Amino acid sequence: MAAYDPFRDLDRLASTLLDARRGGPRRMPMDLYRDGDHYVLSADLPGVDPGSVDIDVDGQLLTIRAERTLAAGEGVKWITRERETASFVRQLNLGQGIDTDRISASYRNGVLSVTIPVSEKAKPRRIAVSTDDSDDVIAAHESAPHPIEQ
Repeated sequence: MAAYDPFRDLDRLASTLLDARRGGPRRMPMDLYRDGDHYVLSADLPGVDPGSVDIDVDGQLLTIRAERTLAAGEGVKWITRERETASFVRQLNLGQGIDTDRISASYRNGVLSVTIPVSEKAKPRRIAVSTDDSDDVIAAHESAPHPIEQ
């Protein structure tokens, strides 16, 4: 049998009140890096059902939404319940130079990975310089200096 700890109950009450005030969707922690010709976004979404993840692109705005729900059977008597249901949302402005048609995503071990490819137009490229040896050569010749009027 566990001993009664009034501080634990006070901490739980304070957390509940503060979370209730915050309301709305929660932000998900994420990392973003560039690897060659694409960006990789990794977002922590522990306990989220992959079917609840919604990713959409509207113009240059990428939006990620997800829901975490907790299953409980009928007649369950909770001893402690610290994990909560939650909604998550994150929006990123992609800017120019992104191929929005080829964005892909996967979800493994509580981490959502979104691959965002750079468009062909935005990739660095080398410009070839052509020469044509048959062009006329501009010749210069020296003439007598002209006086400068002052």
